[in-house]
Amino acid sequence: MAENTSATQRARRGADVRRKTTEARENGEAWRASEPGGEARRGAFITFEGGEGAGKSTHIRFLAESLRDRDREVLCLREPGGTGIGEQLRAIVLDPANDDMSDETELLVYEAARAQIVAQVIKPALERGAVVLCDRFTDSTVAYQAAGRGLSREFVDRANSFACQGVRPDRTILLVTGGSAGTGLARATRRTGADRLERAGEDFHARVNKAFLEIAHDEPARVRVVESGGKKSSTAAAVFAELADLFPWMAESEARDPSFFERLDVHRSRVGRSDARAQRGGSQAG
Repeated sequence: MAENTSATQRARRGADVRRKTTEARENGEAWRASEPGGEARRGAFITFEGGEGAGKSTHIRFLAESLRDRDREVLCLREPGGTGIGEQLRAIVLDPANDDMSDETELLVYEAARAQIVAQVIKPALERGAVVLCDRFTDSTVAYQAAGRGLSREFVDRANSFACQGVRPDRTILLVTGGSAGTGLARATRRTGADRLERAGEDFHARVNKAFLEIAHDEPARVRVVESGGKKSSTAAAVFAELADLFPWMAESEARDPSFFERLDVHRSRVGRSDARAQRGGSQAG
């Protein structure tokens, strides 16, 4: 009963944060939740990186829910995308029909989408104290366009710097599955099919995965490697451990309790069963 009451209270607090944020935006103001001592919270920018099928979306979603339960405003974004312009550019760069797109064009499309989301969404969110969780950012450009496509690393770094307008992640979680690039590709494309980047081939994606690990080796303070090939609860616990210096409550007893993360396994297994039932139903109807 106490656990249910606590969960209800956290949900109410999260709803209150979202209501106040919406009201502030409508009034043209910036509302920021405060720490217990009354000091406004600073924004935090956390990016998730990894090869295809690493499970980024699952752990972004779980982290966002947990932060909202703690009264934080959270924005979940993806690259390319996150804005009207960015989503249009995403459709272009990932469309398999555009297989004649040059590597140089590909890079500039990604940077254009990034410049838009930084200016329109990320910078304002950080300024008002929000937590921004982004599925891919500049490390993906280094891995895919520099290492994968073979474009100049120096030019890619300069393009990233131009598009980011001074914004840099506070922390990057690099999820690695431990399997081959081919295994990750199979996992990523199982339901929706392969987009233009996913069709680049296993050798391409092997270079991408290697580049991610090299980035983590070069920037260990920012980039933290988390194994995502096992149980989702274990991966989530490892993600929280790598973020505890940014969010001290993650080091508290509740977040160290295995049951806090085991609900992720239960939730995902239920979702999987529902998906399986839906697929069976669809086959019978067809």
